[in-house]
Amino acid sequence: MLPKFDPANHKACLSVLEDVTTNAKQIQDSVLEAILSRNAKTEYLRGFLKGKFDKQSFKKNLPVITYEDYRSYIDRIANGESSDIICDRPITVLLVSSGTSGGVPKLIPLTAEDMEQRNLFVSLYRPLPFKHIKGLSEGKSLLFYFLTRESETASRIPVRTMITCVLKSVTPANKFIWERIQISPIEIATCPDTIQSMYCQLLCGLIQRGNVSRLGAPFASSFLKVINFLGDHWSELCSNIKTGSVSPWIKDAQCLSGISKFLSAPNPELASIIEKECSKTSWEAIVRRLWPNAKCIEAVVTGSMSQYIPMLEFYGGGLPVISLFYGSSECLFGLNVNPLCKPCDVSYTTVPSMAYFEFLEVKKDQEAGHDPLVNPVVIDLVDVKVGHDYEPVVTTFSGLYRYRLGDVLRVTGFYNNAPQFHFVGRNKVVLSIDMDKTYEEDLLNAVTNAKLLLEPHDFVLIDFTSRVDFSSYPGHYVLYWELGSKVKDKKIEPERKVLEECCFTVEECLDSVYRKGRKNDKNIGPLEIKVVRRGAFDELMSFFVSRGTSVSQYKTPRSVKNEEALKILEATVVSKSFSRKVPSWELHELHSSR
Repeated sequence: MLPKFDPANHKACLSVLEDVTTNAKQIQDSVLEAILSRNAKTEYLRGFLKGKFDKQSFKKNLPVITYEDYRSYIDRIANGESSDIICDRPITVLLVSSGTSGGVPKLIPLTAEDMEQRNLFVSLYRPLPFKHIKGLSEGKSLLFYFLTRESETASRIPVRTMITCVLKSVTPANKFIWERIQISPIEIATCPDTIQSMYCQLLCGLIQRGNVSRLGAPFASSFLKVINFLGDHWSELCSNIKTGSVSPWIKDAQCLSGISKFLSAPNPELASIIEKECSKTSWEAIVRRLWPNAKCIEAVVTGSMSQYIPMLEFYGGGLPVISLFYGSSECLFGLNVNPLCKPCDVSYTTVPSMAYFEFLEVKKDQEAGHDPLVNPVVIDLVDVKVGHDYEPVVTTFSGLYRYRLGDVLRVTGFYNNAPQFHFVGRNKVVLSIDMDKTYEEDLLNAVTNAKLLLEPHDFVLIDFTSRVDFSSYPGHYVLYWELGSKVKDKKIEPERKVLEECCFTVEECLDSVYRKGRKNDKNIGPLEIKVVRRGAFDELMSFFVSRGTSVSQYKTPRSVKNEEALKILEATVVSKSFSRKVPSWELHELHSSR
């Protein structure tokens, strides 16, 4: 576990980081020993280890598991059984995952001690931007967070998202820390109405525009949703600033209390400045223009979030886009020691004290006929190899044992003795018809290449998802694209031949098994792009949020199988295009196929 240190002392934070990464192997062994010794009497470990709690017995006898393997234990705790069936400490919260990467939200156990460790982890990466970005300390952060409604289990354990846990941890005793860092008052960030909260956070940020040194949100997609919201509401926000009074539809008491601290008098001069920038034909560099003292944009931009980088850079106007850490509901994993690197080059340095980390090597050419859970080869943190892809397997202080995270990480190097990983995406086949298996990374790369064809026509891809259509033979891939433009008020009506070429480019970028199925075997039909109306993906997000997903943690699923979600998408389709050409395929590619 991380040693206690003063989070306000940046030197102490950096010193701890050096220590835990230098002594990675020793710390990992100590972490496993501590987890096994303290949880030796739990039902779960007793059932597998039979009284032997050494590392060798752990690796030999404890299975590598998924959430479905473990779900019955979580359900029992949720229904009132003692936490000690999996953990010697009380489970104080069940964290609800986003539910969009894997389809259904998962409930992840968390102890008070582990939550304290996560807070210390945040303190580890907090000094890094200040170390690398000059002038960052001269202002405050306009980081957009949103509370998600919470529930309780039958045994009265709170069910919350990680973001909600963080927001709820701000108390009158420590509120001064939030106020020292953040522009928006905590009252606004914890407003249960996301729309009112977003509006008032923007209003606070615009009123204090000269004091904003960085902007951001947990994910790139959520920050872009804030910018789109600003695009729809800037005129109303300017009116509020001009008159000194907030719109009458803002009724939440917390929002009214928070905004009253800043919106105290009419300011027509400020309103005029903001109106002048927002009314320009192009919104290029709008973030820099509205917040002239901002030094960076902060958001996760790795994995499926990488598709949003061009739009972040367009709106940012040259501001560095920084991605500070990698984590999940199950475990906080690593941090970015080089925050000013290019977004596409981000690697996260593992913090070895956060959990016991093991790794399954990911080899896509083997996965078609090989289940990695059958005789799995699991290696330790310090034994990973540069250039190889792995799925992390974590054992935590909160009662998860050899649990597969489902992510794919690529080793890029080492920081001291701790490996550094690039987040590739989910270890999941998102589309498959016959022998073809298209992974999230493959689909993202193909779409990234295809959307370049939109740029000469001033169109941009705002968001996308996919599905397989089996309603006719042969089945085919369907992509849902929401398009926008960098030019204000431009009609979103790309020519059919442009979209047909996009379809073909996606197919050309997919692997040889897919292309063989299209060209030679003819068991895969032409790929289809369905353009959906503006706002369709906001409707999709609202659907998942209504099922318990957090706005702050929401990630657009790269494939959709839920029937209700598909109905939302289909109802918003405005045009359809198919690939009119057959992708290339040569026999020799079978031998070089992944």
